Amino acid sequence: MLTGSMVALVTPFTPQGNIDYELLANLVEFHIQQGTDAIVSVGTTGESTTLTHDEHVDVVRATVEIAAGRIKVVAGNGSNATAEAIQLTERITPLGVDGFLNVSPYYNKPSAQGLYEHYRLIAEASDLPQLLYNVPGRTCSDLEPEIVAQLAQIPNIVGIKEASGDVRRVQQIRELCGNDFLQLSGDDPTACEFMLAGGHGVISVTANLMPKAMKQMVSAASCGDKATAEAADAQMKMIHDILFIEANPIPVKWAMARLGWLTEVYRLPLCSPELESKKVIEEALEAAGLLNPRSTDER
Repeated sequence: MLTGSMVALVTPFTPQGNIDYELLANLVEFHIQQGTDAIVSVGTTGESTTLTHDEHVDVVRATVEIAAGRIKVVAGNGSNATAEAIQLTERITPLGVDGFLNVSPYYNKPSAQGLYEHYRLIAEASDLPQLLYNVPGRTCSDLEPEIVAQLAQIPNIVGIKEASGDVRRVQQIRELCGNDFLQLSGDDPTACEFMLAGGHGVISVTANLMPKAMKQMVSAASCGDKATAEAADAQMKMIHDILFIEANPIPVKWAMARLGWLTEVYRLPLCSPELESKKVIEEALEAAGLLNPRSTDER
């Protein structure tokens, strides 16, 4: 089951701009130790749009090898071109991933029929489970519940990462697709509410910084423990708020670099955040206790 607390993992780079596989191994080990349920490799947060296809496949391969079955690995396989997404899916399928996260095609604004055919053909390219990924703020298209219901009839389309921020969709999709169709929050500020409404998990940017608190929130909400879930979410609120003050993954990579976990390197057109953003991020890190010397053990 692709459920629980899942981290949308960043892709670390060397100062020269290459993939830093040593730091990648450190991050995977960290999430295993912290109790994260799954790693999403090379999604939006992993800078999928600036990696070559060969790099994309290599990062997924390395993540699977490092994980060695100790944590689930979900691979991003989306593209705005259906043929490219199919090629990625075919190349990644033999690597040992547990499933795919397939973002809606961005920029070209397909119709509802275009979205359906896009996802259908990609699902046919692999027997592995596929998660739909609806993020209208970045794709300029909305994977509405009625389209989701049509796609849910395809056997290996098993769920959706819903990043619209509209928590009402949990009930709408449940009514159309049933309880077994997985619903994962892709919007950290509303993730707790999403889980308490009946969600099955989260795919989180915040979990890069606070995996233990995210795991606690998800576990409590899954059991209907509203008080514990909301208390854990309150610990993360300032982090939720600052990780999207500039385009993801700029803030989270800067924060991780500030904490000494990786080198602050991006691929253009992504670049370092504005000075004012850096000040706001640093204040949030301090308020959340992440700059405290003890934070290495507590984060």
